[in-house]
Amino acid sequence: MSNYILAIDQGTTSSRAIIYNSALQSLASAQQELQLSYPQPGWVEQDPEQLWHSVLHCIQLALQRTSLSAADIAGIGITNQRETTLLWHKTTGQTLYPAIVWQDRRTAMYCQQLKDVGVEPLLQQKTGLLLDPYFSASKLSWLLDNVPGARQQAERGELCFGTVDCYLLWQLTAGKVHATDASNASRTLLFNIHTQCWDDELLTLFNIPSAIMPAVLDNAAHFGLCAPDVLGAAIPVLGMIGDQQGALLGQACINPGMSKSTYGTGCFSVVNTGNAVLTSQHKLLSTVAWRLNGDTTYALEGSIFMAGATVQWLRDQLGIINNAADTEALAQGISYQQTELLIPAFTGLGAPYWQPEVKAALFGLGRDSGRAQIAAAALCSVAYQSRDLLLAMQQDGLSVQRLRVDGGMTTNRWFLQALADITQQTVERCQTTDATAMGAAFLVAMQLGLYQQLQDISTLWRSDWLLEPELAGSDADKLYQRWQRAVDALLHIKLTLD
Repeated sequence: MSNYILAIDQGTTSSRAIIYNSALQSLASAQQELQLSYPQPGWVEQDPEQLWHSVLHCIQLALQRTSLSAADIAGIGITNQRETTLLWHKTTGQTLYPAIVWQDRRTAMYCQQLKDVGVEPLLQQKTGLLLDPYFSASKLSWLLDNVPGARQQAERGELCFGTVDCYLLWQLTAGKVHATDASNASRTLLFNIHTQCWDDELLTLFNIPSAIMPAVLDNAAHFGLCAPDVLGAAIPVLGMIGDQQGALLGQACINPGMSKSTYGTGCFSVVNTGNAVLTSQHKLLSTVAWRLNGDTTYALEGSIFMAGATVQWLRDQLGIINNAADTEALAQGISYQQTELLIPAFTGLGAPYWQPEVKAALFGLGRDSGRAQIAAAALCSVAYQSRDLLLAMQQDGLSVQRLRVDGGMTTNRWFLQALADITQQTVERCQTTDATAMGAAFLVAMQLGLYQQLQDISTLWRSDWLLEPELAGSDADKLYQRWQRAVDALLHIKLTLD
């Protein structure tokens, strides 16, 4: 029997497929960019058909590049953008509306109304999350209330809700399986992380029929068989995990206190807290890291909405770069003391601010401000937001000694040095930028018996770059204080306009 593993990494701006051998060495990969649409200010959507076909295309291309057939694949693992919300017909599989992406802010007013009646403490206690449009519950409620006929069909049990992992599993199994995993479920605002079940009180609060909810399985489990006419063989799906939890596992952060930061579309800093649910006093999120054999490991997470997406904005909206790699050359020679300061609140501000309606701003422009200065400001904005998260973790009593980093932005050495300097942390880059997919592949490998215990992933982890701070701590503090003043000014502008 072959032991090749297929990992599907379905992200916000691209889909990827990676094929691993039994030693979890990557043999080939394929990637395809995805389009996002913005039909109204604050709305972010994706075409579910494009999303699904991009995954199929990447799988087929990766198989071609390894000269393997689908029959050679022993198991599939799925990792995915979280919180993005889909609703489809149970019999036809047809989606009722585009996927509402995690960055979408259309339900900000609805969430504020719920906050005003005092339900956020209950939500945080049960789910570990805060009341924000980021999560799936308010998006799903919006779909049921705004798509003609959706609520009536849902109440008759004719519809399925799912995050992207669930939707892909449905497609792969040709509608045979409607299931998600514990890590993705924990990002919906509907899942009680203590009882590990959908919570009836929360479903009632958001007016969501329980009949449309998927089954919730462990992260390493037999999720079902891929239908033979989808890929060409009946391959078992053996692992599913949200992308940031996948990266935590792929970075071998398996012991309490270990942490990683992933710099993809957004930035997500996650600390393993073991079997304890830590409730943040500084607006971080308690979440399920993974559930294996019924035992749950938890994590504390800080979420930044715009990281690599800010670089994409430089390319697609401003047109000042041709590709993301151009920012490294542009930023060379630009001082951290530059007057230009970008606050990339294009989809609001995430942790620790949780201001869904604030808008992005560029401060400190002068006559000499140009492409290089704006590119450097964009990269530094991610480092400043990372320090925001680290400070919140420190205030919550967690000590992060060094940053294990991964994701597309970590190919940029100028950015990583800025990250080390501004946060005053040692930055350790994972040898593979595909830590997210590695986490999903490892879950499959455990199900296949190739690895016996979670600790085995530590033998696979390697770093290739180690960057120490080169900036004096006092200088980094002054830069960060300037960032904090700019954020305060932006929040004041928002309040004034309100």
